[in-house]
Amino acid sequence: MVMVGGPAPVHLAGPGPGGPPQRVRPGTFRRVLPYLRPYRGSLVVLSLSTAVSAAITALSPLLLMVIIDRGVLPRHLSVVVWAALGVFGLAAADAAMSLVTARSSGRVGQGLVCDLRIEVFDHVRRQPLAFFTHAQTGSLVSRLNTDVIGAQQAVTLLLSETVSLSLTLIFTLVTMFLLSWQITLLALLVVPLTMLPGRLFGRRMQTLVRQGMQRDADLGAMLNERFNVAGAMLSKLYGRPREESVAFAARAGGVRDIYTTIQVYGRALACVGALVIGAATALVYGVGGYLVIDGGLELGGLVAMGTLLLRLFAPANGLSNIQVHFMTALVSFDRIFELLDLRPLVVERPDARDFPAPLPAARGGLDIEFDDVVFGYPSARESSVASLEVMAPPGGSGRDERGGPILNGITFVAPAGRMTALVGPSGAGKTTITTLVPRLYDPLGGAVRIAGVDLRELRLQAVQDVVGVVSQDAHLFHDTIRANLLYARPGASEREIVEACTAARIWETVEALPQGLDTVVGDRGHRLSGGEKQRIALARLLLKAPPVVVLDEATAHLDSASEAAVQQALRTALTGRTSLVIAHRLSTIREADQILYVDKGEIHERGTHDELLAANGRYAELYRKQFATQLG
Repeated sequence: MVMVGGPAPVHLAGPGPGGPPQRVRPGTFRRVLPYLRPYRGSLVVLSLSTAVSAAITALSPLLLMVIIDRGVLPRHLSVVVWAALGVFGLAAADAAMSLVTARSSGRVGQGLVCDLRIEVFDHVRRQPLAFFTHAQTGSLVSRLNTDVIGAQQAVTLLLSETVSLSLTLIFTLVTMFLLSWQITLLALLVVPLTMLPGRLFGRRMQTLVRQGMQRDADLGAMLNERFNVAGAMLSKLYGRPREESVAFAARAGGVRDIYTTIQVYGRALACVGALVIGAATALVYGVGGYLVIDGGLELGGLVAMGTLLLRLFAPANGLSNIQVHFMTALVSFDRIFELLDLRPLVVERPDARDFPAPLPAARGGLDIEFDDVVFGYPSARESSVASLEVMAPPGGSGRDERGGPILNGITFVAPAGRMTALVGPSGAGKTTITTLVPRLYDPLGGAVRIAGVDLRELRLQAVQDVVGVVSQDAHLFHDTIRANLLYARPGASEREIVEACTAARIWETVEALPQGLDTVVGDRGHRLSGGEKQRIALARLLLKAPPVVVLDEATAHLDSASEAAVQQALRTALTGRTSLVIAHRLSTIREADQILYVDKGEIHERGTHDELLAANGRYAELYRKQFATQLG
């Protein structure tokens, strides 16, 4: 149970069970203001249109007074007609101003959404892989959708309603004073009561909204995990439908409960406001009726005062609600800024440069050099946000700790145009070595160089342009084969696409499909077999044509026929390129120019296949285990 009282900071429920408490951080509102600067013109138009609408709201009751006191009671039909036309004209003008206000606030609000989404998207893409291993995808998507839209809606409301309600309140009070200062003073005694609900419920609503957003994110994360192809398959093969339904019902019930509570608080705000307005209306008509009988106020003036009273309390009550909307808007912005404040671990230096042109021996590959490289994966605190980790440890314990080094003084050179193979037991650090080549991470010590240049001195795009990677689980987007291939090189021609597919031994398969290159591969490419996905990935690599190729067990999970086809494609892909290859099947790397045996983050043996067999060390032992049947 969250207890909130007084003006103290609002401590909120954490991101998951037992998560650390959170609060809206100081300075959040000031950080919002720069996002509004590009829309200053629209803000001016918005202010002017709302000012006109506010003036119309205050003036129209005066025409009702004219109709009654100067037209109906004296029986002057012309006055009634002209005043009625005036009422219609004001209504038409108010409608026009409403359209202008809607357009202006829409431009600001939707522009803000677009700007925030682009900034968050680009910022998230710059995060290291460790970020994505910690964050739940559903929670991350929720941050881009629910939170950004919540911020936009709140800002749009605050921009349009605050100005409109404030001006309406001022104009209405001035008009009321002109008609009856006595009734106006009585009304002003009641107005502060309309602000009280916002004070009472605002902080509690802020707490509830943050909890609701987090529960929405948790629910979205579960849906995302269960409804992608891999998750759906796992659920069908190993899942327990009854337990999963119960778990989903619990999360859905949590969302239901929190938003029901929010709705109740919102209704309570409305009820308190209605009671205040009811009491004020009774007071005005009581006192006003007395003044009419006593001759101090005309009947039309009383009707106008009653109408103005409603138009006084409506903005006063609205301003009270805006306090709540403002505080809940800060929650949305705070969650967005929390993500934007996460500093990417791999960044370009201000003086980052490209490779020297022309690249030395680019057509025959480029040297890869590891010079006394030390590396350990970053901690969750360094690379992620606790609120994106549904199962973050209670109190954040364990998030501050970086694990021990994975690589300890790795030194080797992968010669240009040659194949260097990495072998060794699982968890030895082979994949970690390959992640440093495309600069997915930076080493903690030592340096990784390509063509003699430290990768940290280069632009990120320059590194990506020369390195191509194919992993054991080749990822394809839910799009056409053509789109997945062009992702590596958008300007490639049809002929180049066909040549790449032919070299990857996949063109005959693609050509036989009903839609050919325009066939949609499905979520993560699940409409294709494992061998077909790998060959599409190799075609994508060939289309990019990088001088450096990294293969992380590209044939590990294929059957014999698929492996043979992929191996043929690999011979084409690796020709004339520097390649760094991980392979558990030693048969695939016997022709490597250099084999490195890696264990516990260190290189224990290096040489060719024949040299390592002759040395009768760990590699020879591993080779004999794999080929015991054939050798026996």
